[in-house]
Amino acid sequence: MTALETLASLEDHSDFIARHIAPSESEIAAMLEAVGADSLDTMAARTVPAAIMADTLDALPAAASEAEVMAELAQLAGRNRPTRSLIGMGYHGTHVPPVILRNVLENPGWYTAYTPYQAEIAQGRLEALVNFQTMICDLTGLPVANASLLDEGTAVAEAMALALSSVKGPRATNRRVILAAADLHPQTIAVLQTRADPIDVEVRVYAAADMAEAIRHDAPFAAVFSYPGTTGEVRAELAADIAVARENSVTAIVAADLLSLVLLTPPGEMGADIVVGSSQRFGVPMGWGGPHAAFMAVKDGLKRLIPGRLVGVSVDAAGRPAMRLALQTREQHIRREKATSNICTAQVLLAVMAGFYAIWHGAEGLRRIAERVHLQARLLADCARKAGFQLRHERFFDTVAIEAGGASDRLMVAALKRGFNLRRVDDTCVAIALDETIRRADLICLDEAICEAAGRQPMGLDELADRNRLPPALLRKSPILTAEVFSAHRSEHGMLRYLKSLEDRDVALNRSMIPLGSCTMKLNATAEMASVTLPGFSNVHPFAPVDQVPGYLALVRRLEGWLCTVTGFAAVSLQPNAGSQGEYAGLLAIRSWHRSRGDEARDVCLIPSSAHGTNPASAVMAGMRVVVVRCDADGNVDLDDLRAKAEEHASRLAALMITYPSTHGVFEEGIRDICALIHEKGGQVYMDGANMNAQVGLTSPATIGADVCHLNLHKTFCIPHGGGGPGIGPIGVAAHLAPHLPNHPLLAEAGPETGFGPVSSAPFGSASILPIPYAYIRLMGGAGLRRATQVAILSANYVARRLEGHFPVLYRGRQGMVAHECILDCRSFAQTAGIQVEDIAKRLQDFGFHAPTMSWPVTGTLMVEPTESEPKAELDRFVEAMIAIRAEIRAVEEGQLDRADNPLKNAPHTAEEVTGDAWSHPYSRQQAAYPLPWVAAHKYWPPVKRVDNVYGDRNLACTCAPLEAYAQDMRVAAE
Repeated sequence: MTALETLASLEDHSDFIARHIAPSESEIAAMLEAVGADSLDTMAARTVPAAIMADTLDALPAAASEAEVMAELAQLAGRNRPTRSLIGMGYHGTHVPPVILRNVLENPGWYTAYTPYQAEIAQGRLEALVNFQTMICDLTGLPVANASLLDEGTAVAEAMALALSSVKGPRATNRRVILAAADLHPQTIAVLQTRADPIDVEVRVYAAADMAEAIRHDAPFAAVFSYPGTTGEVRAELAADIAVARENSVTAIVAADLLSLVLLTPPGEMGADIVVGSSQRFGVPMGWGGPHAAFMAVKDGLKRLIPGRLVGVSVDAAGRPAMRLALQTREQHIRREKATSNICTAQVLLAVMAGFYAIWHGAEGLRRIAERVHLQARLLADCARKAGFQLRHERFFDTVAIEAGGASDRLMVAALKRGFNLRRVDDTCVAIALDETIRRADLICLDEAICEAAGRQPMGLDELADRNRLPPALLRKSPILTAEVFSAHRSEHGMLRYLKSLEDRDVALNRSMIPLGSCTMKLNATAEMASVTLPGFSNVHPFAPVDQVPGYLALVRRLEGWLCTVTGFAAVSLQPNAGSQGEYAGLLAIRSWHRSRGDEARDVCLIPSSAHGTNPASAVMAGMRVVVVRCDADGNVDLDDLRAKAEEHASRLAALMITYPSTHGVFEEGIRDICALIHEKGGQVYMDGANMNAQVGLTSPATIGADVCHLNLHKTFCIPHGGGGPGIGPIGVAAHLAPHLPNHPLLAEAGPETGFGPVSSAPFGSASILPIPYAYIRLMGGAGLRRATQVAILSANYVARRLEGHFPVLYRGRQGMVAHECILDCRSFAQTAGIQVEDIAKRLQDFGFHAPTMSWPVTGTLMVEPTESEPKAELDRFVEAMIAIRAEIRAVEEGQLDRADNPLKNAPHTAEEVTGDAWSHPYSRQQAAYPLPWVAAHKYWPPVKRVDNVYGDRNLACTCAPLEAYAQDMRVAAE
């Protein structure tokens, strides 16, 4: 072997694969022996039907090392031109406080957590979300706010759906008109129009000054106002317009800029029913459009209709205050086709950051930032006047709209020459949106650009006069951020310790496995995450000129191509910024295709009864009628029922939505026949990609016969869950559907001209986290991705095989294998021991584990998905914990433990309880806290006992207050 050949053998480009796939070769061999297979290929052949088995990944690039991939992404980021964007339109420069950047955004203790359904082990981020909700309530002047939405455009669309659902009686069918002020951001109007069309709502756009008269004349069910307007105007008449809406029983929706509300009268005080917007400028980078946490606040009477997650305060089993997700019966996984929203993943990590930004700055700091930004705008406006230009608006907060006439082009060029992007509003107007990152030197440069465009000499800031530009009647009088948390952590040590104290209350992947079925809580590698905060990715405005973002465009096109390879489809759209939005976009593509062929009557969507709740919710939002198909005793689609319903609705059949492998964790043998049947009846097949982690490299959506699917990049492709977001839900489509992908009115490159419109505010949705799946695919290569899928399937079968003697495994394939997850049947324990599945879930917390998915898709079961990223030792610990819990159940069954007072019924056990003076339980403190020998070395102490869900919904409290105040309120309620 030559020296170069030796060097090549030492240049290991695939070392990452063994870090992502946790079991070693010897551990894989032991696991294969346990499941009765001699190789990964043999095991896969027993799991995946032979008719659809296909290695589809040859076109992917070979695996690269971490250093190579990080350098490649740095090169792509460096290709984006570093231009300061003062474009506005809902996206602004901001400073991420370093203490938040390092200890939240870049901290796996925050970004690898799951949605806080298991409240006892999520108290840290639940408190952080209550902080966010409190901030939103204070600034908007409304009593209830949710824990984030996806972006401002979809938040306005969600507000439309909420308003429509609140209309009762004949008005519900006779008033399907919503008014939108023309001074909303253009992307917001476009998303609203996309979302309104399938549900037969007409969007009528009027000049802001004409809204009041239009409300009187058009009799809409809702009206949407902007505060301030997209070109900066702050209209003193807004309060009067809202009053007209209320007089005419019209829901008043206001899209507001959060920073402006620090100085301006909150819309809630004007009588607005719903206030929405984005919290991006509160310490979250623009990131070429996202992700950012949108918000929604509502009046009290609408709180039970508000979409998304809502965090409330309840009590635990010891009567202490504890937080939880409130009013969950509103959500799509409960209401299914009756839901008004399909929101599942939201933007929790970004909401947490925005809330911490408010805590870091406090009321005084936010006021200082808002006043400085407004003063800068006033100075710039005076500069424009002295240069001979007129202003389009006399009243504004941060955005100056300059009537530059024939000098508009010169102004844009002069600003760009100095490193600034401005907004070209129309032929004669240029807008400049100021933000907290602008310094005095920047103002001087902008003054020079304005004067150059006007053909005059710069005057300097000293010569500029200061004039008030906010309507006096709209100056804020009410206080903000009065809760103690917003003034208690001003020193960095104080803030650092507060962040750490919250992180320590939670279970995330940096602590233990999170075996949630259908959620794919796999490794979010540091090398994949590192590029997200590169300035070349994070500081880019979504509407920056295309020639400034060649790096982003190259990344997008490569990733689209790789995902086409993975799915077998002809085209991919990266715009949907959540899995639920991918579902919606895929169904709209199908709807658009049918309509292009004159099949406008096709509106029936067949959905198996086992489907995730987002499926029927998305179908209804897409204007379709849901027809449920039964599942058989083996968890498969009931083929006879499917045939009957496909035949019954053949003339109106639009689509079948099906998850593959099924939500029961099985590769259905008849999947190709199912797809062929739907095609025969004129429909299209939508494959839900939630379980794609069992497909990659073994088969593909195109191979099984699907026409469209969405991918959860926050599952299979390693974007972290962030405690409930962000996520990305791109869709892949067959060639005939490619002309019907989403597009965007502000960027032609975002989709086909024939597309149905945007589903997200930004052209490429949550673009700044696209480097994560890009890095994952590059690090793994085709062979690595295929092996990851095989090991994911092996891990699930290993767990199933080890536990089958203790818990019945509900569903298996024809050869006795599960896919990448298994369902453990716990239903009999209610009869034999009085033990519910919730008791098992809570007891797992004492072992340091997050519970598997509980009571879905089958009530009374646990669905376990271990993923390929968990080492065998962690799988064994989980198995041992489950076996120990089964032994405790058996002890109850045999009378050795009391049916009412036992470790499961009392779980979880807190440190305070276990170390307290009193101990009245018939089992030992040792059994409560350290049920197995290894628990002590890894001990996690749940901060609260079991949370009372019913109490929290009956006594809803969703904002910050001292815990003593909550306790007092609870005592009063109890009396």
